[in-house]
Amino acid sequence: MTAACGSEHSPDLARQGDRLAACPASPNCVSSRATDNRHHIDPLAGGDDPVAVFAQLERLLSARVDTLITEKQPGYLRVVFHTIFFKDDGEFLLDEKRGVIDMRSASRVGYWDFGKNRRRLEEIRAALQERSAGR
Repeated sequence: MTAACGSEHSPDLARQGDRLAACPASPNCVSSRATDNRHHIDPLAGGDDPVAVFAQLERLLSARVDTLITEKQPGYLRVVFHTIFFKDDGEFLLDEKRGVIDMRSASRVGYWDFGKNRRRLEEIRAALQERSAGR
């Protein structure tokens, strides 16, 4: 991997309690907590047992070759997604009260991500739904 093309610095995502970091104004971030259409993505469904779904999510992320879990707390995962040239930061936060898993993915550098962060999280959603269905 070419380090000069991607920032090695992991930003302070400022997670506080039940919050994920806000997306910047640039279109290279998606978050289930964002209120504007450009940045909003639906949270992951927790089903009847959101804690079990969160555990499945952790296993799924651990198995991905492009993903490194960098922080793990009860109900919270912080990850780094690796692409050929860049690193993107992701967060997953279990909200048992709402029965969902909030998520965020953002590019570390650049302005445009050409939809990569959204596509990646939708890919994770589809894989999680497939696992939950027992396929």
